[in-house]
Amino acid sequence: MSDTAPSSRPLDGRTALVTGGATRVGAAIGRTLHAAGAHLVIHYRRSSAHAEQLLAELSALRPGSVSLVQADLLDIEALPGLVEQTLQATGRLDILVNNASSFYPTPVGEATPTQWQDLMGTNAQAPFFLSQAAAPQLQANGGCIVNLVDIHAERPHRQHPIYSMAKAANAMLVKTLARELAPQVRVNGVAPGAILWPENFFEDADRLAILERIPLGRPGTTQDIADTVLFLVSSDYVTGQIIAVDGGRSVQQ
Repeated sequence: MSDTAPSSRPLDGRTALVTGGATRVGAAIGRTLHAAGAHLVIHYRRSSAHAEQLLAELSALRPGSVSLVQADLLDIEALPGLVEQTLQATGRLDILVNNASSFYPTPVGEATPTQWQDLMGTNAQAPFFLSQAAAPQLQANGGCIVNLVDIHAERPHRQHPIYSMAKAANAMLVKTLARELAPQVRVNGVAPGAILWPENFFEDADRLAILERIPLGRPGTTQDIADTVLFLVSSDYVTGQIIAVDGGRSVQQ
């Protein structure tokens, strides 16, 4: 047994870039990685006020430990710039969390090319090209990537065909990058179930129907997702895996 106690901040000295990190699940992930010692780089597109609030909150706990970067992830040419800004802020990049995502219904017969480009762009295209831009730094530092997938990558979500296809591509991205970037970079995913209800989308009856299909009988929390991301970031012998954090919903018929 080692005489040295494990660090209470296992990510000390590492830098984590979280896309869509200013609100909701992304903010919970950012807080958790920051609490574990990481220098946090929060990406946002339009949520500047939320990003500034989170910056102030976390900087009060550890001054100089948070940076902000802004970009539209649909602009492929801008993605290498996110990596460059991260390097300018901290000199390194160890962890990339591809969290940012668009989500809304696209019923067959009503879907548009613009919706296709947005949903495929945020959920598949941007994670790929940002990972590609980040790969040299992650390889140099023995880093890792965690994608936010979805349980609907395997079971299509009704009236969300484009989103479901995009998340299926995201899931394959986890597996293929785990092979392409090994052995220097580990790549994993987290597939949330019912965590945060989409704003102005589900009626009470819809929520009840979903809860009835969850063996644990309740929705999860953003902290459940953040804790799983921290596990994957900290586990040196796990790669190519997608962990469903869904209260057991994915095992239901």
